Amino acid sequence: MDREVRELIELLQLRPHPEGGFYRETYRSDLIIPPDALPDRYRGPRCVCTAIYYLLTAGEVSALHRVASDEIWHFYAGDPLELLILEGKEARLARLGSDLLSGEVPQVLVPAGAWQGARVAEGGKWSLVGCTVAPGFEFEDFELASPSLADEFPEHRELIRRFMRGGGR
Repeated sequence: MDREVRELIELLQLRPHPEGGFYRETYRSDLIIPPDALPDRYRGPRCVCTAIYYLLTAGEVSALHRVASDEIWHFYAGDPLELLILEGKEARLARLGSDLLSGEVPQVLVPAGAWQGARVAEGGKWSLVGCTVAPGFEFEDFELASPSLADEFPEHRELIRRFMRGGGR
């Protein structure tokens, strides 16, 4: 692991994330939404909002997954991050970064239930981003994609495999 990455992990007090990369929750709202005020996809109360730092390094992926809530990705530092979003039968590839004039964007919304995966753009070393989730994130709302997801999107099969651990094998 690169020295700079090790220093960032230590400075930001990050730990390994189950989907790949490193993270630390930085905010969890004290406001709670009761179950009867939430859609049926939630199995209990949720806080209003959560936020994390998320660090991804070259060669790693934030493996394709989905969550029950809307998630907003924010770019903070490092190299651009490619974010694949699969919603309905559509695939969209967003590029989070600071070079707005070349088409990079500082934030991207992933709608609740959409599949998402991320990786550092080719040639980059690392990306530091933030993810804000509302209603707040709980691991029970997290679903990691299986390799069969590519069968649901045959026209995007190769793209999907690039955002799965081990290339979707």
